[in-house]
Amino acid sequence: MQPLNSDRPTKQQTDNSHRVTTMITHKKPHFMIAILPLLTLVGMALMSTTVWGIGMLIPIIAGITAAAVIGKLLGYSWRELEQSLADGVSKALPAVFILLLIGMIIGTWISGGIIPTLIYYGLSFINPSIFLPLVCLITAFISLVLGSSFTSIATIGLAFMAIGEGMQMPLPIVAGAVISGAFFGDKLSPLSDTTNVAPAMVGEKLFDHIRHMLWDTIPALLISATLYWVIGYNITGTTDSSVSSQDSILSGLQDQFVIHPLLLIVVVLSLVLIVMRVPAVPALLLIAIMGGATALLVQGRSLTETLQSMTAGYVSASGQKAIDSLLSNGGVTSMLETIGLVIVATALGGILEKTGIFAALIEPLISRIRRAGTLISASVFATFLVGFSSGAQFLAIILPARGFLEPYKRLNLSPLNLSRVVEAAGTVGINLVPWGVPAVFAAGVFGLQPTEFIPWILFAFIVPLLNIIYGYTGFTIKRLNDERAVAATVTDEGTRVR
Repeated sequence: MQPLNSDRPTKQQTDNSHRVTTMITHKKPHFMIAILPLLTLVGMALMSTTVWGIGMLIPIIAGITAAAVIGKLLGYSWRELEQSLADGVSKALPAVFILLLIGMIIGTWISGGIIPTLIYYGLSFINPSIFLPLVCLITAFISLVLGSSFTSIATIGLAFMAIGEGMQMPLPIVAGAVISGAFFGDKLSPLSDTTNVAPAMVGEKLFDHIRHMLWDTIPALLISATLYWVIGYNITGTTDSSVSSQDSILSGLQDQFVIHPLLLIVVVLSLVLIVMRVPAVPALLLIAIMGGATALLVQGRSLTETLQSMTAGYVSASGQKAIDSLLSNGGVTSMLETIGLVIVATALGGILEKTGIFAALIEPLISRIRRAGTLISASVFATFLVGFSSGAQFLAIILPARGFLEPYKRLNLSPLNLSRVVEAAGTVGINLVPWGVPAVFAAGVFGLQPTEFIPWILFAFIVPLLNIIYGYTGFTIKRLNDERAVAATVTDEGTRVR
């Protein structure tokens, strides 16, 4: 036992001293050092996309490795760096469970004949000349109700892809219209996780945030739908071959599935669950179970076949190559690559934040900004920077929202402007990243390469552009003085009433 009057430090004093020393010895990275992990990631990603074809897991792991080496040189212990990776991954866990359930929904909704029924009636009644704008607007409505772009893409979006195939529409354009509509809801729905995260990061209220986003989201959707109408008008035309293709697909669906309008009740009940604000995980589980029940009771599948569709997806054997390629889909295992990408991307974000690498990258942008338009443009750029670096929506929202909050306040700009910007570039604009989680997910569902449909995601181009225009013109930009004046007026009126 150590004497009470001993001058030797106790174990607790030694541990505290070690922690203080560790904090003191952490260095701030210089910009030229901080950019190395991003250059590593982007360089590897470009090579993967254009030459190797190995996906994005290895490039992101290379980025993590570069960031870890830099973190070690900055004085961080391996324990601290490992904890930063774990902290980053913890943010992805809710999304992981949701992706697993979405895989189950795709498999059971195909096996149960729900998606085939949507395809059948869509091919029967939708006019090709207005197909693309309808795809965008209908998917936008479904996504607004569901609050989930991924669920909308995997259900109604997959049906629209098959309908477009039957109409001989270019599938990358159809995919672009689907994704545009899906991310309208992801950006605006109060049920969307990203719509809740953005205002929380800047200390604003959810519905104030949503009202402020109406200024960029509604115009962008209307512009997108109009452009899709122009595109569709110029590429459509009823030909004997397209009619023959539609008839062949309709016949193939009838041979493989029981097609009946009552199956659409499952779609309606799914929307009801969301409107009733049932939490996402139990709601999606119930939606998957309803799909499995229709497979058993309506399509006459065995329990084994239904469970296989939940696990490994449904395998279509209609004899129609186009329809089989789309309907051979779903299952928990189909989501594993996307889940792996989510995990490593959020791990990268955790280490970039912990080591100060992201802060070092945006500091040169922030320090020289004196105008609102420049600040908003820099916010858009920084959000895209995180998106291209990690491919993860949450990180593209969280990191810039934290990093730019004080500069917004310094320039008398309401944080609502910042939450709108990070949603514009982080929630929607990240679709323009070929290795981003949303693009990889859509590519897996649609059977296309991200580079094929990204140029046609018009909504993802228009929303960030509108925010930059608003920043320089001042239109729809909220000032802190305006909010304080409104608050003072409300307080004054309340005092007079009392």
